[in-house]
This record gives sequence, C-alpha cells and structure tokens, in this order.
Amino acid sequence: MRYFLGIDAGGSHTRARLTNLEGFVLGEAEAGPANAGIGLERLRAVLMGVAKDAIAASGLDESEMPLIVAGMGVAGISRPGLLEEASRLEFPLGSVHLESDAAIANLGAHLGEDGATLVLGTGSVAYIKKGKACITIGGYGFPISDEGSGAALGLSAMRHALRALDGRTRPTPLSTAVTANFDHDTGRAIQWMDKAAPKDYASFAPLVMDYAERNDEIARSIVEDAVKHVERFIETIFNKGAPRCALAGGLSRRLQPWLRERTAARLTESKGDSLDGALLLARSGYSSDSASG
Repeated sequence: MRYFLGIDAGGSHTRARLTNLEGFVLGEAEAGPANAGIGLERLRAVLMGVAKDAIAASGLDESEMPLIVAGMGVAGISRPGLLEEASRLEFPLGSVHLESDAAIANLGAHLGEDGATLVLGTGSVAYIKKGKACITIGGYGFPISDEGSGAALGLSAMRHALRALDGRTRPTPLSTAVTANFDHDTGRAIQWMDKAAPKDYASFAPLVMDYAERNDEIARSIVEDAVKHVERFIETIFNKGAPRCALAGGLSRRLQPWLRERTAARLTESKGDSLDGALLLARSGYSSDSASG
C-alpha cells in the first residue's frame, strides 16, 4: 500500500483527505450528504465520487486505487445491521474500513487514546472509548433524537416561525427571517417541510445562532434549550467514566460559549478532527490486515 484515504460522511456534507504513508496530505475533496439514511447504493456512489475527487486533486491516477487503504466514518451506520450491510459494498480500493462518524470523530479528537467526544453537527451523538469498551449515547436519528444539533435548532426555529405567522406568538427578527424563505406564506412553508431532510433544517442553525447572539428572544430560548441537552450529554459522558471529553462537529464552536463555566472547564481541546480519525482508522485497519495476512 502507498496511500491512506480518510472520509467523513455526515448528514450535511462529506469530506475526504488522501495522504501518503508518511502522512503528507496529497489531496482533499468535498461532496454532499452521505449518511446511511440515503440508501446503501447512493451512499456508495457519494463515497466513491468524493474518493475520486480527492485522488484527482492529488494528481494521482485512478489506476492507483488498489494502492489505497481507506477509513470511512458514516453517520447513521451504527444502526442494527447497517454496518454489516455497508461492509459488503464493493470499492475498487486496496481495502476499506468502515465505522460511524462518531467513532472517527473520537479517534481524531484523542488520537486513538481513551476519551469521549460529543459530536454537534447536523445531528448529535456522544461516543466514549474506555479500554476495549466503546459506548454510544444518543444518535438515534432525527427528529426523535439529535438533541442540541443543527437539525434540532432548525426544527425549533420553524415551529416558532409558524406560530408567529398564525398569531400564537409574537414575531421576532428570527421568525421573520425564517418565514422570509417562504414569502411569509404558511402553505409554502408546509410544502417545504413535507420534503425537508435533517440537513435542510440544519441549514437554519447558523441563523438561529446569529440572532441568539443579537439577543433575539425566540433564538435565545432555542439555543438555551439546546445547551441544556448538551450539558446533560456531557454530564452523562463523565458519569459513565470517560477520562476526558472533547466537542466536535460544525455547531460545537458556536454552542460552546453558551455552556456554563463549570461545564466548559471540564472539556478538552481536540487533538485532531474527524478526517484525522478516519485516516487513523485506515492505518489501524491496514495494520490488522497485514497482521492477519
């Protein structure tokens, strides 16, 4: 093997990073969502597409695919039976090692050492590694789960905005900004909601954070509620014996300043990101393959 490929496939977007054996980054690429919920064949197509884009960005030829070991973290793949099914997907690479997005986030955050990671992105999930034991908290899927996530913030924003439209609550700049996307028409908003995916709701999360920081009443209430869930996640992580906890995901940086000081003080800075974790997965998978071979 000559190269390692790491892929982080999430609910809103997918990232890939290709390195040589020494860890030098050769190429990177991005694509749309590639969580397990889109279907296995479509998932494979997105993963292969972003892999080929990273290979092209590196200047390599696709004929060198058999020389690549890949580590892929996929959102939603920890559901019963899905990892086993996805592992049967065929890729024209040297070997492919699959895990959940939470697992690679944790690998990257602690560089393979024991610890926990709370991922706050389109969805939310906590992952704890303690010795040989790995524990997942939450991450059951939107809308029943994913508390404190971008999708949850967006769903709350839509609820408040529709109530403001029909007069059940007082409009605020946030609710007006949300309904402006639908020309302030309830029917158009409902049509959108009938087809909306978690990533669509999550697209409103930056708007919610912006208005919360401007002291919008509704936005603040949404963020403060999300923070309660985040703090409960963190409390549970430490109650289960995790030696440390880091935050990961696109929403984590914006939510962290809203945490209570004593909660924030318990957190550890991540040593790396999810792509670092995916590449570690590739390397460890290659080592296992070599040992078994």
